[in-house]
Formats: sequence, C-alpha cells, structure tokens
Amino acid sequence: MCIRVGGRAGVPRRMGAMASTGERARHWRYEELPGVDLLRARYIRKAFVRHTHENFVIAAISDGVEVFHHGGADQYAGPGTLTLVNPDTPHTGRAGVPEGWRYGAVYPAPDLVAAIAAETTALRGTPGFTLPVLADPTAAHQVHQVLRAADEGNALAADTLLRLLVTRLLRRNGGLLPGRPVRTAGARIAARARAVLEERMAEPPTLERLAADLGTSPFALLRAFRASYGMPPHTWLTDARVRRARQLLDAGTPPARVAADVGFTDQPHLSRHFARIVGVPPGAYQRERKNVQEPRPRLHLPSGGWQNRRHVRPNGVTP
Repeated sequence: MCIRVGGRAGVPRRMGAMASTGERARHWRYEELPGVDLLRARYIRKAFVRHTHENFVIAAISDGVEVFHHGGADQYAGPGTLTLVNPDTPHTGRAGVPEGWRYGAVYPAPDLVAAIAAETTALRGTPGFTLPVLADPTAAHQVHQVLRAADEGNALAADTLLRLLVTRLLRRNGGLLPGRPVRTAGARIAARARAVLEERMAEPPTLERLAADLGTSPFALLRAFRASYGMPPHTWLTDARVRRARQLLDAGTPPARVAADVGFTDQPHLSRHFARIVGVPPGAYQRERKNVQEPRPRLHLPSGGWQNRRHVRPNGVTP
C-alpha cells in the first residue's frame, strides 16, 4: 500500500515514560470535554490485541507507521494520515517500521458525533466513518491542536477545535453506519452467550458448558459469536473485562480490587491485558483520571496552538 506522508503534526508534551522500552504514553481526560478520551503516545514494540472502543477513534500519526487489522485486512497509516475506527469495531495495532510510530488521538462519544453530524452535515441516521485511513494533514494537525488546547486548559479552543475536526472528517469521510441486522438463529445464540459472559464475567463457563446451556455445540457457538462480534468469546470477554475495569478505575476503585472484580487472576494479570488494549498501565490511567478532578486555571481566549498570539508590551502597545 502506498502511504502518503504529510508534515509533522504537533509535538507531544507530557507523557509518562516507559524507560525500559523507549515508549511513552499519556491517556487522560479534560473536564471541559466530557466523555472524550485523549491520548499521546510513542510506541515501538507495543502490539494492541484485537479489541473495540465504545467511542470513536480519531488518531493522527506524527511519525513512523502504524499497521492495524480492520475489516478483514491490514491498514497502513503514516505521517499526515488518520486512523478512523467506529465504535464497537474490532481492530488491532502495531508498528509498521522498526522505529515504531508516534501519534495523538481523541475518542469522542457516539452521541457527541451524532449531534455534530445533525447540526453540520446532511447525514440522517447513525453517522460513522467510511474509510479506516484518511490522508488529511490538516485534520491530523487539528487533532494535535485539540490535545494542546486541553493541555493548556483552554476550554473554548478545545471544544471548538474538536467540533471543527469532527465536522471536517464527517464531510470528507462520513456515512451512515449499518442499521441493526435481522436477527438470525446464530445471532440470537451469540447475543445470549454475550449476556451470560457479561453476567458471569468473573467466573465464566467453559465454551462447552456455555454451548450446552444454550442448546448448541461449541463450534456452532464459536462460529455464531465470531460472525456477530468479530472475535471469539474468550477475546470478547477480555475486551469486556478491560472496559469494566476502566469504569471501576474511573470510580476510584484500587487496581488490585478491580482485577478481582472483573475476573483477572491478580493485578499483574489486569495490567498486562489493560496495557495491551488501552495502551497504558491501569495505575497510570487512574492517576490521570484523578487529575481531572483537580482544579486548574481556565483560559477563555483562543489557544496559541490554533491562532497567532498577539504580544502586548507592558505599556499596552501591540508590536
């Protein structure tokens, strides 16, 4: 695949260091962008296992190349391009070159994207992205501007830039997500299996027992589950455990307790799977969430990251 190379879109500021690997990542939220996750990261050997997100993924590559499996094929994204993943869409992620990749990402909630689409586009229905990779250096730069504004505590700029970014992407690469398909017998079995796994997350049954309880065979259940959710039941369960772990960590539950509550053997077991899906360890994730609650100065002027600053001398004269 030919990768379009764009300019360097932004410079990461504060990221937690993973000194032994040369990898760095910061996953956080800004209180003035409720429900929107933010990420800056540089990964070299990191490999994200197949997983999903409840929110949209809008990630701008600054350096290197990311390869991710999506829609049955490997997708490649280099500098100046964006990776765009719709909610609940299985995908992976890894480096496509030896030096890894550096990127920034925003994860807006589906209801926010739907509201923006209703106000600024002709899309009527459930909006989403049609292509998983888009070459758009301007939009890639906008992602980093959102992150910079959030870092500066500039609520006006962060909210404005995020809405302009989503509008641009929907107009260039937007479409309607498929409606709910007609439930086949296999889909109904898969949905029942999913409900059982959600209910018994900490102590799930074996595949054989689950299939027997649902009146089917193990391989029939495996095929039906893959067809409905894009992954086998055990992979889906790990993804669901990490999602619930995030909710508990957001609520302030200690990581060791979280591990037991969602069904991981111990805290290291949680940490290993959490980092392979979220990109940072659970402790670092929770510390950033706590920081959201801390008061910080608010700026109500446009951010210097997206509008030229006007410097005023002490005598009030603008140079």
